Amino acid sequence: MMIRNEQEYQHSLEWLRRFQESVAELDNNKSLKAEPIRWQLHRDSYQSQVDELKSEIAEYERLVNCDRTHPIPIQVENLNKLPDALIKARIAAKMSQKELAEILDIDEQKVEEYEKNDYQYASFSELLEVSAALGVEFTTAIMNVDFSEIEEGKKIAEKWRKDKQQNPPANQFAG
Repeated sequence: MMIRNEQEYQHSLEWLRRFQESVAELDNNKSLKAEPIRWQLHRDSYQSQVDELKSEIAEYERLVNCDRTHPIPIQVENLNKLPDALIKARIAAKMSQKELAEILDIDEQKVEEYEKNDYQYASFSELLEVSAALGVEFTTAIMNVDFSEIEEGKKIAEKWRKDKQQNPPANQFAG
């Protein structure tokens, strides 16, 4: 999960408080501690939520409190994370979705839809336009080609083709 705006930030702070209270209650629950494995499972599940929320809150605070006189680094581990980087860039720029929409000369709802769907329905050229509007520049982009993954993809595609040939869809136009 990524915090995308002030409302989600406030919501995350509330959920963090609740999960921290739950961890504290578990730590003080002597009857549940009588079953250490069960207690540890419960505690670990709540603690993992606390840790994740703390991380997301810290990242959001880093973005909204950044020094805008210097570029801010936003790491993109892979292309699937590019939408997160664009949203983070907008947040760091202290730019609303409405302001971004005005710069792009599109409806605010379009930007909302882009971000809600992690830019899944944006074309490559639209991604480039958003990147330019947000001043996003790649300093280094290294891509590793995983040949074993390519071969696995070929095998899956071949299996799919064979299955399709052996089990063709019923002819919907047959009378």
